[in-house]
Amino acid sequence: MRTVFVVHPDFDAVWPFAADHFRKVMERQGEVEFYRLNDNDERSIGEIAPNPDSVTRLISLCVPVTSNDIQLFSSLKEAVITHGYGSELSDVCKEQLEQKGVRIYNQPSEGFWGQSVSEFALGLTICGLRRIPQTHHEIITNLDSWDYDAPENRGRPGARGHQFGDNPNFSNGTIQGKRVRIVGAGNIASRYASFVNFLGADVASWDPYASEPSFHRSGSRKEWHLEELVKDAEIFAPMVPLTKSTEGLITADHIRALPKGCLVILATRAGVCDVPTLRERVLADELSLAADVFDIEPLPLTDPLLGRHNVVHTPHNAGRTIDANKLWAEKLAEQFLPL
Repeated sequence: MRTVFVVHPDFDAVWPFAADHFRKVMERQGEVEFYRLNDNDERSIGEIAPNPDSVTRLISLCVPVTSNDIQLFSSLKEAVITHGYGSELSDVCKEQLEQKGVRIYNQPSEGFWGQSVSEFALGLTICGLRRIPQTHHEIITNLDSWDYDAPENRGRPGARGHQFGDNPNFSNGTIQGKRVRIVGAGNIASRYASFVNFLGADVASWDPYASEPSFHRSGSRKEWHLEELVKDAEIFAPMVPLTKSTEGLITADHIRALPKGCLVILATRAGVCDVPTLRERVLADELSLAADVFDIEPLPLTDPLLGRHNVVHTPHNAGRTIDANKLWAEKLAEQFLPL
């Protein structure tokens, strides 16, 4: 059994911690011949691995694999051949490998991002409710945020006071007791649902393609109609991947149906929403927004969403963790047959 692992810097530019972790995981089963190429190395895999005819396991990360290369790897049984976001094999090469009976391993899902993005979404939720980024920034330049006295030092119900420092015009305070409404029940959405359920929220989710366990195991009530989901949301989190079928899934009518003051969480892809209508309501102070993803990225420095009192914004950073890098590797490594 001979394992060859080759990685190009182009792969490290995407997943800087994944290749080395992948190597360590594979080494638990035995020796791994590891090759990290130079920046300008454009050789195909057949030109790199010595004696390719004896290689039984191949891991090629952003290294070209040609039809001629496949002929050289006559003993190959298992392989990962990817550019970082998916397979880079041509259809001809795929057919060759299938005919040779080679097991080709791909990511079974995007679950490697699940924990990182869902935890980030939880952080966005708390930041949006409590205005943590805004107050952090405010106290750098002035002392006004430290003043919890009532306006004109006259106490009024529902106004600022010594024991109230949030914005009553938007969803605020604790997650506990909030009506959290989620679109999706997949890797990210179900984790997020379980987090807010644990914290005491009333959680409902809509996902016509998810199985029943996706809901009850995350503590979420299944909502059968998207139109009903949005009606009473205090926190609204659309968490489905962006595909042809989900683009614009949350329509302008859905956005308009969200109650005034609702906090909208965007942690996966903004394009699942009618963003112009969402922007309109946020800029009109009808909704608050905590977003890691936007319709325009990067946001221009002149974008009116930036720096608003009712917007928390981060630069599409939710899934970019060392943990996601490691899980990316582990989800592939675990597919190899045990020795």
